Amino acid sequence: MEQEFDVVLTGSDGPVEGIAKRLAHSAYDEAYEFISVDETIHLLIAKEHGQWIRVAGTDPYFSGWADELAEQVK
Repeated sequence: MEQEFDVVLTGSDGPVEGIAKRLAHSAYDEAYEFISVDETIHLLIAKEHGQWIRVAGTDPYFSGWADELAEQVK
């Protein structure tokens, strides 16, 4: 089951709007994928040992995006 929801991350030129979805089949306790509306930014975060980490995504990226996304999935 995938849950999709709107997410806004802070970008250098303004807000980055996109869709996040929970990945049901993951090796991690929890994992979420974010894709921006224009599909230029992709971010995959996962919860490992109680901490959210960036697993994959486009480069360059802001290090705070993983925390921002984790905050919005709570």
